[in-house]
This record gives sequence, C-alpha cells and structure tokens, in this order.
Amino acid sequence: MKLSDLIEEYIREVIEENEIAMLNRSELAMRFNCVPSQINYVISTRFIPELGFYVESRRGGGGYIKISKVNVEEAGYISDIIEKIGQNLSQSVIDVYLNDFIRYNILDPKTADLIRVAVSDKSLAKVDKIQRDSIRADIFKNIIVNLI
Repeated sequence: MKLSDLIEEYIREVIEENEIAMLNRSELAMRFNCVPSQINYVISTRFIPELGFYVESRRGGGGYIKISKVNVEEAGYISDIIEKIGQNLSQSVIDVYLNDFIRYNILDPKTADLIRVAVSDKSLAKVDKIQRDSIRADIFKNIIVNLI
C-alpha cells in the first residue's frame, strides 16, 4: 500500500471515530515519516468538497487541519461532481472518485473497475496525450450520468 493510501486511511478512520479530524500537519508527517507537503497532497486530492469533505486549514506554529464529512444527498453529490470535473481529468483523479463511489456504495466494485478500464491510459492510448485528459473527462461524465 502506498504512503498516500496509508495517510488517507488513517485520516478517514479518525473522521469515522470522531466525525471530525483535527490534525497537526507536522505531527502527521512525523507519524508517517514523510514531509508535510505529502500530507498536503493527500488532503488536497482525497479530501475535497467534490467528494463530500470540508477542509479548514490554518498554518503556522499552532496550525491545524480540520476535516469533516459533509452529508450530501447522492444525486446532488453526483451532480456537483459532474459540474466540478471541468474539461480535463487525469486517471489518478478518476481513481480517487471511483474509490469513493465504492466506499459510499454509489457504485459496486465491478462497475467501478469497468469504468476505470474504459478511461484508462491504455484504452485511450491512440488518443493524442494533449487531448487524453479532456476525452477522459467527457467519457467519465457520460458514464456516471448514465449509470446514476
């Protein structure tokens, strides 16, 4: 399991236990033996509003990160995601979305895997790299809208 996955799993466990995670960036970095920017990366890519999280951050000596799960109706949640995807979407960001869709029982794992394959770099190999993320975003949005 990658370090980013371990950090994400830890934060999710804290949120589940306490409904809110109050974290210190440097303490977390020490706990996982990484630099604070690794913590920032995990939070900025895996705990985003589009996935139903609210993040409050204050930097400095007594700085903290407060992460809470927002209760969002499934349809509104998906609608918000579709709106916020924009014109480009990388394969790694789609993986984050699909993992969350599985976690929150929006999609079953088999369907998520089929979507993952459909929008993978391998499936889009004949598409020019400059256009790949744009086409991937269009395909992903269309699949999600039609499935849900």
